[in-house]
Amino acid sequence: MSDLTRTQVFDTLRRNALDVVPELDPAAFAAERTLSELGCNSIDRAEIVTLTMEELGIVVPVHEFQQGYDIATLVDVMLKHA
Repeated sequence: MSDLTRTQVFDTLRRNALDVVPELDPAAFAAERTLSELGCNSIDRAEIVTLTMEELGIVVPVHEFQQGYDIATLVDVMLKHA
């Protein structure tokens, strides 16, 4: 089990989302929003999640990700595998 915190995972997701889609409004990145709602297409979402997992050193099986997950749920899924 890793010592990752919710904040670390959230901040890493946020940073990667802003790197992949620079036109995102940083203030709009909130736990209750989905990446789709923020304007990320399917390729953007896959890249954001992949970069985040690589950076945090975690592996989440693809079948555990579902379209429509809000950012808080993405954080929970990643923490479960940390």
